[in-house]
Amino acid sequence: MSTPVTATSLAATVAAMKRAHIQDGPASAELRQDRLSRAMTLLSTHHRELVDAVNADFGHRAAYQTLAADIMSSLGALRHAREQLTQWMQPEEQPAPAPGMQARIQYQPLGVVGIISPWNFPINLAFSPLAGVLAAGNRALIKPSELTPHTSALMGELIARYFDPMEIGTVLGDASVGAAFSGQAFDHLIFTGGTNVGRQVMRAAAENLVPVTLELGGKSPVLVDTDADLQTAAERILTVKTFNAGQICIAPDYVMLPASAQDAFVTHARAFVSRVFPALHTNPDYTAIISERHFQRLQALLDDARAQGATVVELQPAGEPLADATTRKMAPTLVLGATDAMRVMQEEIFGPILPLKTYTQPDEALAYINDHPRPLAAYYFGPDAARQQRFADLTTSGALVVNDVMTHASIESVPFGGVGPSGTGAYHGLHGFRRFSHAKAVVVQSPGGEYNLRLRAPYAGAQAHIEKMLGG
Repeated sequence: MSTPVTATSLAATVAAMKRAHIQDGPASAELRQDRLSRAMTLLSTHHRELVDAVNADFGHRAAYQTLAADIMSSLGALRHAREQLTQWMQPEEQPAPAPGMQARIQYQPLGVVGIISPWNFPINLAFSPLAGVLAAGNRALIKPSELTPHTSALMGELIARYFDPMEIGTVLGDASVGAAFSGQAFDHLIFTGGTNVGRQVMRAAAENLVPVTLELGGKSPVLVDTDADLQTAAERILTVKTFNAGQICIAPDYVMLPASAQDAFVTHARAFVSRVFPALHTNPDYTAIISERHFQRLQALLDDARAQGATVVELQPAGEPLADATTRKMAPTLVLGATDAMRVMQEEIFGPILPLKTYTQPDEALAYINDHPRPLAAYYFGPDAARQQRFADLTTSGALVVNDVMTHASIESVPFGGVGPSGTGAYHGLHGFRRFSHAKAVVVQSPGGEYNLRLRAPYAGAQAHIEKMLGG
């Protein structure tokens, strides 16, 4: 029987890891690369077990989705960090502030980083930030989601097999353990999840002045411009809205398109889903909703929209139900005539529901997007470079993808993160290395110390020199 996790036991673990970090001294490039390599070996060697665990947690999760979005994406992040590490670690020499002086920026490990990872991509959203954490020379303590108990337990078992507990540890437990975890005196804390819990995490971290990286979400919009190819837009949007059954923080949360294009968009969406998923409820490529509570929440969103006059367009194959409470599978569903009074336009959906809103002029759509909280991602469809740039200039989001959806998430050379209510801080690649490092200014004075002498009394001569420079 395992010992219950408490705030006291967590504090002892974090303190022990901090002592080990100080006693062992800064991790060498070789040790950092070794840690990254061990993480890669863990994932590649045990990928089938991890796929099975995720599938058990979801009830059904398409194996390809776990392999592509959890295993391969994590391996890509770890490999990129390992390959670029020695270059990232080099001090950045700065121009000499005065003759004989030196100035540089040295990237130093922070110490112990806490990682609170979510359930929707339970492996990726633990190991992808871990790539930056390890590359920066830190230790890590991971709190995976209680909604994926099989995956979380297996990750804990495998991490203990490949890493010393003072290098990487895993903490299992429910939301109360997560709350205690977020109140620990880490050197940095990264949380991926919902905005409401993000507020609680930030509040708890503030008690110890722990810097935080929050990867939240919100309602990521899609603007389909008047000159966009509707079939391309519908197919690319629905590709992601059906991936993981739309349970993605950067999935498109609503689409804005010309009023005259709505019927054609619906036709293209229906044809695409029919072609890609000729069956849904028995289809191994289509993923279930994570839990009964989330399944019922999504059904309630549709019930509320219908009650307020929306037209709900169900894209399930002929003869199949829209949703099956037993398997928790739910067909892609469009909501036409969505208004801000409906819950479907107030909450982050996190499922295969896609509201459509129409406009008569593109500026109406821009104004609508800008009147709402800044999203984790925004998507624009249209071929005109000037219009693309105008959308980029006039909207603020964590990321912008043009003529596609979600593509940025797997590109290690660009930062991944939110802005405002959708998050704070970003990682991936070099941006992750720097996020989890301290950029320390190092200045070496000249032998004669001339730069310092200007501060030494008496000041009369120096003051006269300044006044002359200022024209006094």
